[in-house]
Amino acid sequence: MEFDVIVIGAGPGGYPAAIKAAQLGAKTAIIEREWLGGTCLNCGCIPTKTLIAGAEVYQQILHAERFGISVGKPTIDYPAMKTRKDGVVKELQNGIGALLKAHSVTLFEGTGSFRDANTVAVQSNDGSTVELTGKSIVIATGSTSTVPGFIPKYERIVESRAFLELEKLPESLLVLGGGYIGCELACMAAGLGVKVTIVELLADVLMLLDKDVRQVVKKKMKAELGMTLLTGAAMENIQANDSGVTATAGDQSLEADMLLVAIGRSPVTDGLNLAAAGVAVSDRGYIEVDELSRTNVPHIYCIGDVSGRMQLAHAATSQAIYAVEHAVKGDEKIEEVVIPGVIFTAPEVALVGLTETEAKQAGLKTNVGKFYFRGLGKAMASNETEGFAKIIADASTDRIIGAQCAGPHATDLISEMVIAVREELTAEELGNTVHAHPTFAEVWMEAAHALHKSCIHAPPAR
Repeated sequence: MEFDVIVIGAGPGGYPAAIKAAQLGAKTAIIEREWLGGTCLNCGCIPTKTLIAGAEVYQQILHAERFGISVGKPTIDYPAMKTRKDGVVKELQNGIGALLKAHSVTLFEGTGSFRDANTVAVQSNDGSTVELTGKSIVIATGSTSTVPGFIPKYERIVESRAFLELEKLPESLLVLGGGYIGCELACMAAGLGVKVTIVELLADVLMLLDKDVRQVVKKKMKAELGMTLLTGAAMENIQANDSGVTATAGDQSLEADMLLVAIGRSPVTDGLNLAAAGVAVSDRGYIEVDELSRTNVPHIYCIGDVSGRMQLAHAATSQAIYAVEHAVKGDEKIEEVVIPGVIFTAPEVALVGLTETEAKQAGLKTNVGKFYFRGLGKAMASNETEGFAKIIADASTDRIIGAQCAGPHATDLISEMVIAVREELTAEELGNTVHAHPTFAEVWMEAAHALHKSCIHAPPAR
């Protein structure tokens, strides 16, 4: 069976690649061995955020008296929350299937394996095999949770995928890893009443953020959600039995009903038989690509997590569009480098461009403007006043080179700053842009004014 474009993997990189190829007139096939939507939709972004939304509603009800509303003590029906989560995932799965069909993309369910640089064999679950040949091939097989060999294998020790499939939350939880996956799931569990302890080998959790931004999240984690954060120490002596999990971290003895391992992700290349196609792989197992997402075999492209670049769903989607436009039309658009990061902790965190720390490490002279949500009328009205937004600008040009936000709706608010960084706006231009009142988005306008010490709604800088 001959195609113009073959896509291996139907996650947030793969299925947009297939649809884009079809839109450009290419006869397109897509291969998926597990589920449409990949990790992001099925055991990552979407199920996590669905459960987090439930935890947020629970917390809002617990504190309804702040709005003058009295309610009885709410109860948690976690199986019902999981059922809702599964329903959201299934509906989105069906939506992807319908989109592929509407664009006349041929779907093959099974494992794709290279026979040579132009031929992919697809082995279906029933054992049958079909061979596809393609002028261009896009590898989009994603990543999977990393579980080191020193972690015992036991049902009370899980990674993120298994954690999201639990029918019942444990009463207490150890989380190994203080990155965004570990912290998101920890906040969700703690928000639903689980006693949570995070153990992180690095000096702090969420190290990709500036210290002042991390402090906002850590304060709520500890003070409001009752979490324990142990940093700068390795988790050792891990043991599990029918009663629970025990471990140590430095001089601390740890005990909980369950251990969640969230220390990173590894590329998925098993079964691809990349050697048959001559595709080069790095020492860490990632497929090597250039700025156009091409592998060392010019007509074979690789996008998303498996390429070892930024492991974010929206980055994979962007790479997919550009890779396919090059494969089908020859357009040489270099991949986007201004990619926002969003973390659904409590409160939410988002960032784009350089952090203040990174700018200093690069030897850049900067000006920083910061504004707290408590200074916004909308935040006061909504009782969502924790946190702040800050803008980092090049001191010589006033050009905005980075932004971070910790607080209400941060993951939505960051989009404005993605445009600002990408289009090289100055802080003055952003500050002079009229923002509707009363809104949370005013925080950026105020932060831009604060950078120039001309903020109307804050006392003069000392």
